[in-house]
Amino acid sequence: MNQIKSYPYQIEELYRNTKGCTYQCDLTNRVVLQFGAYVSAFKFHDFRSFCQKVNSVNIHEMIFNLSDEYDFQAIQTPSCQQTYRLSLCELVQLRDLLNGTKFTLELNSLLHERIYSVNA
Repeated sequence: MNQIKSYPYQIEELYRNTKGCTYQCDLTNRVVLQFGAYVSAFKFHDFRSFCQKVNSVNIHEMIFNLSDEYDFQAIQTPSCQQTYRLSLCELVQLRDLLNGTKFTLELNSLLHERIYSVNA
């Protein structure tokens, strides 16, 4: 069982990449995101909203716009009152982490549905 030092409940790892990891807490019904120095706990609908915000950032524009304002992207979490300030590379790595987590949650949900529909 993995633990984040700042998170008081037992959590199960969902997905990991080189920059971070996501966990699921069944007790609080939250997805816990650890990305670099950031740690955020999201309710499931807030997690989906945060994924949409991150995926809506125009990476192509960040790559080709030479203005200093496109060097970093600030993304605020829905309920956690945190702002992630991300470089292009960090944004790509966060997208990978969030999309991998979303896939894992959907797969777990599908497997749970199939297993318990067979037993019913």
